[in-house]
Amino acid sequence: AVGQRPGAVVAAGTGLIALGTDLTRWRRADGWGHLLGDSGGGAWIGRAGLDAAMRAYDGRRGGSPALLTRLEAVFGPPQELPGLLYPRADRPALLASFAPEVAACADRDPVAAGILREAAAHIAEAAAAVCPEADADEDACEVALTGGLFRMGEPLLVPLREELARLLPGARAVPGSGDPLIGALRIAQALDTGGLRLPHHPTLLCVPAPGPRP
Repeated sequence: AVGQRPGAVVAAGTGLIALGTDLTRWRRADGWGHLLGDSGGGAWIGRAGLDAAMRAYDGRRGGSPALLTRLEAVFGPPQELPGLLYPRADRPALLASFAPEVAACADRDPVAAGILREAAAHIAEAAAAVCPEADADEDACEVALTGGLFRMGEPLLVPLREELARLLPGARAVPGSGDPLIGALRIAQALDTGGLRLPHHPTLLCVPAPGPRP
């Protein structure tokens, strides 16, 4: 997503993972699934939004009547949500399906806006954990943002840019330069011409040794 240059990539959809390289080694942050991590991803945002909705339903502190209204519109009676959610094998996707509702409420609901600010902080922390340090004579680190979560637009991107500026001063957030297929083709082309600069890794970038030609 940033080509064969030092930098970082944050891929955010239902889950979230950050990868970075200084061209000598890879760094990884998060991507551990919705029970152990994926902090700031779609399932995380959706779960936080549903929690705020259920708090409003119960009358507990931190509740959001706006998100409760959206929960009822999307899932029906709140008291039936556990029976709908818990048996599902695709719970992360179901949680993530509520994330756009959080974004839609953010401009008028401080609880929803706070959820997105916290998500932005998690995303920026993952990027900072993997972004290589730039030398004085090098350009600042590029952080490529890719994945469907960023289609939420400004409700998420505004606080994310603020958090990136705080944690990675001078870093530039950019869109990914291509999809995974384009990336694989570029790596194959670099291998064919002997120009691959990215470091090998047993799971992130494993290139088998060439066998004998027929």
